[in-house]
Amino acid sequence: MTLEVIIGPMFSGKTSELIRLVEREVYAKKKGAIFKIAFDKRYSATQVVTHNGLRYDAYTVASSDEGLDKIRQVAKSNGLDAIGVDEVNFFPDAVVDVLDRLADTKKVIACGLNLNFRAEPFPTTMELAARADSVRYLSAVCVVCGREATRTQRLIGGKPAPRDSPTIVVGGKEMYEPRCRNCYAPPE
Repeated sequence: MTLEVIIGPMFSGKTSELIRLVEREVYAKKKGAIFKIAFDKRYSATQVVTHNGLRYDAYTVASSDEGLDKIRQVAKSNGLDAIGVDEVNFFPDAVVDVLDRLADTKKVIACGLNLNFRAEPFPTTMELAARADSVRYLSAVCVVCGREATRTQRLIGGKPAPRDSPTIVVGGKEMYEPRCRNCYAPPE
């Protein structure tokens, strides 16, 4: 079938696009479902939720081999035609092979961050994009100057998070901002 990857910074509409594409499959009378990582409970523990409130029921899976097995099992037992995966950057590296294999027989749509707060590529997102049949690159609006934003700035107390901060910290507008290349402040 096909593997489609949606990438971009925070607040670029990745999850909205994922929901839209999975809903299209469901409207076409195909079986579709979205999966999300269990530790992402920002807006809901059982739904993918966009920053502007759009919601879609989701299967939650652990960030482990068991979580990846659950994706395979649900896809098979429910006869899914379309599989959506939100925040693929939160998943272990093995998600790339799992989704790539599932795409042999199903439509797989995954979305994830392009870069972490240090402006370094997220390996799972980029590896999946390299294997994809199509890639949609979305941008946000820079909150500083209004230009196209391709980076995500993590802030702590209004200042860029230190370079040695953990790579994955789940949050929203309270700690992240979309920024353009010129307004992005590299962490120290």
